[in-house]
Amino acid sequence: MTSPILALRRAILDATELDVELIDLMGGALHLYDEPPRDVAPVYAVFGDVKAVDWSTDSDRGHEQNLALVVWAREGSARSGLVVAERLADILHDAALSIEGHRLVNLRATEISSTRDKDTQLIRIVVTLRAVTETV
Repeated sequence: MTSPILALRRAILDATELDVELIDLMGGALHLYDEPPRDVAPVYAVFGDVKAVDWSTDSDRGHEQNLALVVWAREGSARSGLVVAERLADILHDAALSIEGHRLVNLRATEISSTRDKDTQLIRIVVTLRAVTETV
């Protein structure tokens, strides 16, 4: 059985790597990573915190996931990060993603929040997603 978390991440990568507008906003390439990259200037995004809980019924095994995509933007450039975050939300909200080993029941962008990192002064924008999947 494929992990619902890893399968959803793969599906998110597949959906975002095809979006020309997002790629343009990120400087010509998709910059969505598992971990913060070394030597890559913002704007980029990383997979953030995730929580998957059992959402099974009597007849189907499933999961509810709450996950974050964290967009980082340079100091003084909140707009660049916010437009990337909004584009990610637009792409993924109600998307019909193909998820290996799972059927997507729904996917919603539930929140976008922005803060400034106290140490680096980089802008941190979090796109919170909620997904419900069933194991196939």
